Amino acid sequence: MAERTLPNGRLPMISSAALPTPDLQRHRLPSLTGLRFVAALLVFMFHMTLIDSPLPPNAPVKVSPFANHTIAQWLGDTFGRSGMIGVSFFFVLSGFVLTWSAKPGEPATAFWRRRLLKIFPAHLVTFAFVMVFLADGSIPAKAWLPNLFLLHAWFPDPSVFMCVNLVAWTLSCELLFYVLFPLVIDGLRRIPVRHLWGWIAGLMVVMVAVQAATAWVVPDTPKTSFGVSNLQFWFGDFLPPLRLPEFVIGALLALAVRAGRDIPVPMPAAVALCLVGFVVQLYVPFVLVFNVTMILPICALIISAVQRDVAGRSGRLGGRTMTWLGEVSFGFYLCQGITVFYGRNMVGHSARYGTPVATVVFVGFFLATFVAGWILYVGVERPVMRRFARSRRPVVLPPVDPAPPETAASAAAD
Repeated sequence: MAERTLPNGRLPMISSAALPTPDLQRHRLPSLTGLRFVAALLVFMFHMTLIDSPLPPNAPVKVSPFANHTIAQWLGDTFGRSGMIGVSFFFVLSGFVLTWSAKPGEPATAFWRRRLLKIFPAHLVTFAFVMVFLADGSIPAKAWLPNLFLLHAWFPDPSVFMCVNLVAWTLSCELLFYVLFPLVIDGLRRIPVRHLWGWIAGLMVVMVAVQAATAWVVPDTPKTSFGVSNLQFWFGDFLPPLRLPEFVIGALLALAVRAGRDIPVPMPAAVALCLVGFVVQLYVPFVLVFNVTMILPICALIISAVQRDVAGRSGRLGGRTMTWLGEVSFGFYLCQGITVFYGRNMVGHSARYGTPVATVVFVGFFLATFVAGWILYVGVERPVMRRFARSRRPVVLPPVDPAPPETAASAAAD
């Protein structure tokens, strides 16, 4: 789908026909906000339970504070791949939410402005904190400069794509998603409703093909403690264009839900599917964990949560506490790259503790990460979005077709 330019030379606007119908779009989706924290927690558990971490700045060491090998091994085996699940959920969720909440008639520049303000201020604060207080001049310009502009995940050199704040690589992917979204959403909308699920299935096949190439084409030596090479890690997990299928799947899910073509998924069934997927991913080849193993459970969970929200049955997942945790989750996610890795350095690489003390240390790292994330949210993310995210120029919106969802779905199907 090529970029289209209007006759007056202006960039395209987000077409109102590409958006959820007003009857659906007016619904808030608090359950999805709550699930954001669950995903961020999975990433934290992955990082904090690493036994033989190949990830800088403390590689190769045991991040887990437990001296008891049995406990450390069990935690490492259980959560040793959960970070990939959390990241994949974020990417699918991003496509879904952006499509669901897109403003009809909004210029692409206004959309880009709002999304950049969402990620860059928090990123710059954590970036500056690491460079000024923690890096001690050890990171060369060839590494930190791409990181500053969130371009570092495009580079296959691990000293570049895994530097400064390690977790910020996902923002390189999100940046690509944001740039492309206003340019492709109208094209996605043109897909007949009856074909949406076929497109979603096709993208899942593409994801499998990418990971097959990661396993069989990309050089697999020298191996890291994850059993794959750094080049395989970069190609299958970090490289932004190859994470696009998850984002597009999320967007197509939103279009399917608004057209009434969703598959009823009870929340217990979605949770059970996620648990089954979680167990399966413990035993499949590592490259399949990057995004393939859990993609179906993630889609089912998002559909189920949206159905509950639209029906007014959000429950505790969409309650005040989980919604608040979800709002803090971005800061919590970003700050763990500092607290877990650099903080572990400060405590000492060889520091291991008995189970009671190690549990306290573990909880302490969680609380430190959460408090830092909350400070980032209330001190940077929220005030920046409130002050600068809205354009001062009024946006004239085109009229929206008042047809009920059933009529709109039928028309789209034709």
